[in-house]
Amino acid sequence: MVLEAIPCKHCGKTDLVKRYGTTPAATQRFQCGDCKRTFVRIYTNKACDPLVSQQITDLVLNGGGVLDTARMHGINRNTVSRHFKIVVQRLRC
Repeated sequence: MVLEAIPCKHCGKTDLVKRYGTTPAATQRFQCGDCKRTFVRIYTNKACDPLVSQQITDLVLNGGGVLDTARMHGINRNTVSRHFKIVVQRLRC
């Protein structure tokens, strides 16, 4: 059996990451013992992936269209629109 060090997606530490149950889609969840946040390694919903979320934010801030962004990432246009509204609301505060 090979043990694999899993880095935390939030703080990057590998020594205190433990299994923390499963998601409703039967994907393994993990919890970081340092920052106490939970995460999954493989997202079933692309829009929940922090990397895709960051790319959507970058495209929105650089003038990318909602439909183009949705087609590029293979997610629904309503999801991109909702994310766009959240980004705009954060910028106003």
